[in-house]
Amino acid sequence: MLKPYIESINKIKEEIKNIGEEISHANKISLSALKENDSSMLKDVNLSLKKLSTKSNEIDNLIVKTLALYSPEAKDLREMVSYLKITNELMRAAAYSKTFAKNFRKSFSQELNADAILEYAIPLLKTSNLALNTAIEMIGEDDEKIIEEKFNKVLVEDSKTDDLYAMIEKNILKLITKKIELSKDYFEVLSSLRRLEKISGRASSIANLLVFAEVGGDLENV
Repeated sequence: MLKPYIESINKIKEEIKNIGEEISHANKISLSALKENDSSMLKDVNLSLKKLSTKSNEIDNLIVKTLALYSPEAKDLREMVSYLKITNELMRAAAYSKTFAKNFRKSFSQELNADAILEYAIPLLKTSNLALNTAIEMIGEDDEKIIEEKFNKVLVEDSKTDDLYAMIEKNILKLITKKIELSKDYFEVLSSLRRLEKISGRASSIANLLVFAEVGGDLENV
């Protein structure tokens, strides 16, 4: 395989991983805020969607240029098409991360039952980010066994986030019946937490795309 083609592929992979790691870092800041029960810390989540969008577009342009110059074969073509889709999935994950930090900081007040919310919100954020990190780790991996292991791990963590969100939803609905005057605040908190569940959904899609890139097969749930 041509050296310039390999260099382009490696650059694409590295830039995609950089975006994923930037989103993960923002989520870690949010996790610290939840653990400290200090929503003011969420203002430190400095995730610029405009800058990430620029980076994403640059990656997409490099993918298109690489396709045009080197006419890759079937497996390489699958990989490139997958990366085009992955940049979009990462942008959606970034939007969810930023929206969570912004909205949770606004809606989470001392009047709300913090313990009942954070009991499940903390593991929800932790699990969601683990799904994203695991999906990012799959980028550039060529061992099919490791790919399969990480893919299954992402699916497990994604399933966990579904369960945790369901528990939070149930808890918050109980709180609303006790303090109906705070229903708007509780619903806004619930809406922001929903974004965390969606992040793991994007991670699942990324993992599925990477499996397709490496071993082929049908693209499900993308």
